[in-house]
Amino acid sequence: MVAEAVKENQAEAKPKIERQTNCLACNKLIKKLKRYYRDGKLYCSKKCWRAFIDKSKPEGNSSAIK
Repeated sequence: MVAEAVKENQAEAKPKIERQTNCLACNKLIKKLKRYYRDGKLYCSKKCWRAFIDKSKPEGNSSAIK
């Protein structure tokens, strides 16, 4: 009984860490074999990573001008 209670408390104490499952650029499912990891984020390919970077650059510049 005591061992069961300890296991239940450990399971409740650990929060679940959510993992990223979709590419940020194209929203495709990211498979384990095909991952492109940059700056703490996952993409499905280098092309999608570049597209995401290029898309976010104008937004950053326009907010700095305002």
